[in-house]
Amino acid sequence: MERAMARLPGAAASGEDTFPKILLRNAQLFGNRTAVRQKDFGIWQSWTWSEVRDEIRALSLGLKDLGLEEGDKVAIVGSNRPRLYWSMVAVQAIGGIPVPVYADSVAEEMAYVLGHAEVRFAVVEDQEQVDKLQSMGEQVPSLTDILYDEPRGLRDYDHSHLHPFEAVQERGSRILSSRPEASAEWEAGFAKGQGTDIAVMLYTSGTTGRPKGVMLSFDNLVISARNANVFDKLDETEETLAYLPLAWIGDHVFSLAQAYLAGYCVNCPESMDTVDVDRLEIAPTYFFAPPRVFENMLTAIMVKMEDAGRTKKKMFDFFMDVARRAGEKILNGESVPAKDRLLYALGEFFVYGPLKNRMGLTRLKVGYTAGEAIGPEIFRFYRALGLNLKQLYGQTEASVYITLQPDGEIYGDTVGKPAPDVELKIADNGEVLYRSPGTFVRYYKNDEATRTTKTEDGWVFTGDAGFIADNGHLKIIDRAKDVGKLTDGSLFAPKYIENKLKFFPNIKEAVAFGHERDKVGVFINIDLTAVGSWAERNNVNYASYQELAAHPEVYRMIESNVDEVNRDLASEPMMAGAQVQRFLILHKELDADDGELTRTQKVRRSFIAERYAPLIEALYDGSSSKHVRTEVTFEDGRVGAIEATVEIRSMAAHAPTGSTQEAAE
Repeated sequence: MERAMARLPGAAASGEDTFPKILLRNAQLFGNRTAVRQKDFGIWQSWTWSEVRDEIRALSLGLKDLGLEEGDKVAIVGSNRPRLYWSMVAVQAIGGIPVPVYADSVAEEMAYVLGHAEVRFAVVEDQEQVDKLQSMGEQVPSLTDILYDEPRGLRDYDHSHLHPFEAVQERGSRILSSRPEASAEWEAGFAKGQGTDIAVMLYTSGTTGRPKGVMLSFDNLVISARNANVFDKLDETEETLAYLPLAWIGDHVFSLAQAYLAGYCVNCPESMDTVDVDRLEIAPTYFFAPPRVFENMLTAIMVKMEDAGRTKKKMFDFFMDVARRAGEKILNGESVPAKDRLLYALGEFFVYGPLKNRMGLTRLKVGYTAGEAIGPEIFRFYRALGLNLKQLYGQTEASVYITLQPDGEIYGDTVGKPAPDVELKIADNGEVLYRSPGTFVRYYKNDEATRTTKTEDGWVFTGDAGFIADNGHLKIIDRAKDVGKLTDGSLFAPKYIENKLKFFPNIKEAVAFGHERDKVGVFINIDLTAVGSWAERNNVNYASYQELAAHPEVYRMIESNVDEVNRDLASEPMMAGAQVQRFLILHKELDADDGELTRTQKVRRSFIAERYAPLIEALYDGSSSKHVRTEVTFEDGRVGAIEATVEIRSMAAHAPTGSTQEAAE
């Protein structure tokens, strides 16, 4: 490990145990290398590591002059912008604690987090976030000052406690001009910091209740980031795209911790609407995306191929057959017949290369997906193209990394081996536990949750059920609390079933029910892009998602998908009894604004079970349809309602085809 670190100029040396200290190291070591870019009005703006140091120093001194003190919490709210990343390190340099918050949170959600964290300052992106924070009033009495990046629409606001970002930096710059020694004093201040100090507080997504404030130390983040960089041989030449929520641990590690440790460049897109184009222009070498992003990219490809001419479609199908046969073997360095190698080279020229270019992944060195299980077929599609896509398993409480897939040991149905310095074990009830240098310090103001999550000797209960396969790789079955049984004793693992359904481009989301019931029933959300494209090609007219979801032809399409999943389940002895026997297509898309998904797009099962109780009962009482009225929250905050009569269909189960021996294996 030490030899590997020695080859990486960006690896942290002794004493570089906080991000402000590492910032100074990077400014000295990589001074003129580009540290960050932002696309603004269609043009990429860039800053070197030396310039980033100067930006952060001016902001940090300005914040201190405004009254920010050691131990103060500072909310960071907005999309991926350099100034918001700089704010985190500027706050840390004073001894404060940044608290990134999901920018798309409604005011009530945000008020809880800010009030619970007792934030004193906030650095936000624009008027929308300023309005949210100012509307909270007495809910966040600790909040005194707000800094904003984008001034549009804020000119006539009361600026007694509202500050333009530039004005705070100018404040710091004036201090440097009048007192040159202020720079050395600033550095001396954070030089006293230690790796054991709290670096950041990140709130969980609240899948099972109120979000919890996860307190992570510099040691947690620095050691985890350094280990990850060594594992994948990442150095200062990498390029990554920062587009995931700032409040998510993945973005914090990939776009800040690992970037600082390695010294690589982080690129901030102009907006979420331009991410695909911006990725194409940057062509990142290191890229993370949740399964839904890879699923959407594949859906877009397949939709375009359906619209392609016959010759192009035949060529695509032919070379994709070659890729499935030989692509992953070539990527893994395995032996492949000369004929397939030649055909694959032709495929790279005619199909694979143009596809990778279209996705902006031509220079990809390593890509990761996590958060939810990715469909094995989707995973193999990308690897067959020659893309080094891997899976990892992680949590906020672990500073991301619990398991990683080593090169040459990539399996679609596992999430890898323990990451460097991570210990792993399985409890008697099947729950996965880990212990690592990345293990969080505690939950903020929640000692009881800390005690029930982390043992005195450092083992953390993940809440996930899984097992370690003979090859040493971890396989996650489901959330431990969600695994149940049907009334006949058959194993019921909802996420396992849902992930099989979500493999199909037509299905965006699925929620399975069955614990302590006699059969499995499923709610399904169609994918509007994929099904809408199908409707256009087949002259199916519709005016809304609700109308398309209820169309008989769409039901027949989804019915065939469910039947295929049932055939697959029938071949797995452990899951054969959990085939889907009833399903419906929901009349609306599940939405985080309606409380049905978390801000990281995870299903909130208990909320959905309560909200759609009449539909769940209709799955089990034999009804062929059910009228339902559902309240929805529109983007502008207005509340309305959607009414629909939802059709419910029954499915025939297939006879089990797998053997007990196969299940054991």
